[in-house]
Amino acid sequence: MSDAPTVVKCPTCQQPVVWGEVSPHRPFCSKRCQLIDLGEWASEEKAIPGPVDVSDDDLWSEEQHN
Repeated sequence: MSDAPTVVKCPTCQQPVVWGEVSPHRPFCSKRCQLIDLGEWASEEKAIPGPVDVSDDDLWSEEQHN
């Protein structure tokens, strides 16, 4: 087995990041890249695909579905 550290690309800037204790923000290279990614999730630029939530639809109302 190799003792070479695992290296991944930062999801934000694509810089190499050592996967270990030396990289406290892994998989990100820095706190800045971590916060950029968090902001993208918070602003809904990123989302996990799933079924459409009908209750969020402007056409849906309690009166129509009772």
